[in-house]
Amino acid sequence: MTNVIGVRFRTAGKVYFFDPLTLEINRGDHVIVETARGVEYGTVVGDAREVEDDKIVQPLKPVIRIANEEDDEKEKKNKEKEKDAFQICLEKIAKHELQMKLIDAEFTFDNSKVLFYFTADGRIDFRELVKDLASVFKTRIELRQIGVRDETKIVGGIGICGRALCCYTHLSEFVPVSIKMAKEQNLSLNPSKISGVCGRLMCCLKHEEETYEYLNRRSPGIGDLVTSESGMKGEVTSVNVLRQTVKVIVDVGDVKEIHEFAVDELKFKSKKKYRKDNVSVQEQAELEQLEKEEQQGSDSQL
Repeated sequence: MTNVIGVRFRTAGKVYFFDPLTLEINRGDHVIVETARGVEYGTVVGDAREVEDDKIVQPLKPVIRIANEEDDEKEKKNKEKEKDAFQICLEKIAKHELQMKLIDAEFTFDNSKVLFYFTADGRIDFRELVKDLASVFKTRIELRQIGVRDETKIVGGIGICGRALCCYTHLSEFVPVSIKMAKEQNLSLNPSKISGVCGRLMCCLKHEEETYEYLNRRSPGIGDLVTSESGMKGEVTSVNVLRQTVKVIVDVGDVKEIHEFAVDELKFKSKKKYRKDNVSVQEQAELEQLEKEEQQGSDSQL
């Protein structure tokens, strides 16, 4: 076990471990640390704690110091410089007529490097652009091509739920998402309804997946034959997974009636895992494309 603190370098960014040494560092403090990109200014996301050695990427680097007022002021100035750098890079991209979309500009804390994040449909020859930018900023330049998910994570936005995007507010790492999750939650398989702002399957499909899997295992499917505790038999016509209730058509004499039962009151042998969906040929092709993109998904973790 090793004593570490977790540090983030951007909102909802990936958490990296560092050695706090003998410093008394608390959650919310700002610290100066050395990373693969250079010296960085980060935010502590948790108090010092013990973690297993196999969860740590070696070598574990120590915290240089807790940020002081001078460091805070320098970070603030860097943020202002990033806005100017973004505009300059936009002008240079237009000058070189490159087919790329600039997403963000970022200075390392010690100004040893300027990073520009962009998206593009294919490979871009930006060697002349790098030379041009280096002559302006007089420091190392790095252009990093990112995927659509990372673009959305940086830019942010509002989801169809009306709230700020998960990846922009709290989701530090992207998780695999599949069409199966939408089926499990009985959602429409229309690609436009289950795709996020980025065009990929919505990350929030993963949030309640385990709960739905558990509840669906306990519930009969539509069309299943069930028997109640009182001996009534019938066919399931609808299922409320979250309330764990089902409506069943039962024969009462010569009349068919619909009765509602709690799942725990029924005996059944489920045969149908998912409902049948009326999916058009175009929607099916779009769903297959979404699945393919998810399987290939190799967006970097910011």
